[in-house]
Amino acid sequence: MRFTGIALAIGLALTGMGGAEASPRPQGAAAPAPQAAAAPAPQAAAAPAGVSNVAPTTAAATAPAAPSSPLLAQDGAPATTIEPGVGHPVDGRIGIQPQVTTNGQFAHWFHDSILLPLIVVISVFVLLLLIWVVIRFRKAANPIPSKTSHNTAIEIIWTLAPVVILVLIAVPSIGLLQAQFKPAPAGAVTLKAIGNQWYWSYQYPDNGGFEITANMLKERDQVGKGERFRTDADGPRLLAADNRIVLPVGVPIRLITTSQDVIHSWAVPAFWIKLDAVPGRLNETSFTIDKPGLYFGQCSELCGARHAFMPIAVQAVPPAQFAAWVRAKGGTMPAPGQLSNKVIPQPGAVGSAAGEAQGNAADAATGPTENATTAAPTTSQGATGNPATGNAGQ
Repeated sequence: MRFTGIALAIGLALTGMGGAEASPRPQGAAAPAPQAAAAPAPQAAAAPAGVSNVAPTTAAATAPAAPSSPLLAQDGAPATTIEPGVGHPVDGRIGIQPQVTTNGQFAHWFHDSILLPLIVVISVFVLLLLIWVVIRFRKAANPIPSKTSHNTAIEIIWTLAPVVILVLIAVPSIGLLQAQFKPAPAGAVTLKAIGNQWYWSYQYPDNGGFEITANMLKERDQVGKGERFRTDADGPRLLAADNRIVLPVGVPIRLITTSQDVIHSWAVPAFWIKLDAVPGRLNETSFTIDKPGLYFGQCSELCGARHAFMPIAVQAVPPAQFAAWVRAKGGTMPAPGQLSNKVIPQPGAVGSAAGEAQGNAADAATGPTENATTAAPTTSQGATGNPATGNAGQ
C-alpha cells in the first residue's frame, strides 16, 4: 500500500506538469484567451464630440487651437504677448508711459511740449534772478542800503506775468479735462469696474451682464503645490492678474466705477485713466484704445492693508476677437449702434444683485413684511441702546 500511494503521487505530479506545458494546436485554431481576460471589462465612457483623447505627440492628435482663438489663454483671454516698454512700467525709465488713447496722447504732448519747458524756463529764470540779487545787492557792494519799498512797474509785471501764463495753460488744460469726462457715444462698450478689498470684479452690462473677478497672481514661492503662479507671460510682478479684462480696439469704452467697501481708484497709466471707485456712487468716463496689446495698472487710492495687491490687466484686441471672447464667456453682442439701455444700479441699491440677495435673505428669515405701525421702544441710552447700568449716562 505504501508503494501504491507513492506511485499515485508521482502520476498526479507528472499529469500537472504536462498540463502546464504549451500544447500544440491545429493550424487555423484560435489561441486560448488568457485567464485574466475572462472577466468582463467595464464599459468605457463615451467621448465628447470633437474631443480627442490621443496624446498630442502622436500623428492622430487633435490639431491645436488657432492663435486667434478666444479660448486659447488660460484665463479665457486671447493669447497676446507683452510688448517691451508699452503698457507697463520699466525700471529706470523717466517720463510718462507711451499713450494709446487720444486723450493720453494729447496729455503726453501737453506735458512734454508745454508744461515741462515752461517749468524749466521759470525755474532757471528765478535761479538767475536770485544769483543776480545776491551778488548785486550784497553788503560789500551796497554799504548804504536802498530805502525803496515799492516799484510800480515791477509789481505790475510780476503780477500780470503769472496770470497770463496760467490763462494760457488753462486753455488746453480745461479742454483735456472736458474730453476726459465726455459722455460715450452710441455703440460704446460698457465696462463696470467694482473695487473690493482687495481685488477687482468687472461686469459687461451691454453684453449679457457676465462678471469677471481678477486677483493678483502670486510668485512661485508663494503658492502651494499645483496652484497657478505668475510667469513672465502673465505680466510684471505685482501687476499680473489671474483674469484679464478684454476690450475692443477702436471702439469707445464707457468705464463706470464703484466700490463695495472703501474708496478705490481704477488707474491704467497707458490709457490716461484714473477714476475713483466710491461706495454708493457711480463715476463714469470714456476712452478709446488705439493699439492692441496688454496694458497694466493698479488701485491708486490707499484702501487698506493689501492696497498694493490690486492689479489691473487689460487686453485690447480687434472687435471681431472681442465678440468671439464675449460669446465664449456666455455673453451676447448688441446690435450695431444700439444705445445702452441697461440699468446699472449702485452696490446695495434697489435692483442691484447684492440688494436683491439681501432682501431675499431677509424675507426668508423674517417672512413677509406687514404694514403695521409699531410704537418705538423707549430707552434711556439714546442711540447707544446699551442697558442703563452703573454711572452710564451721567
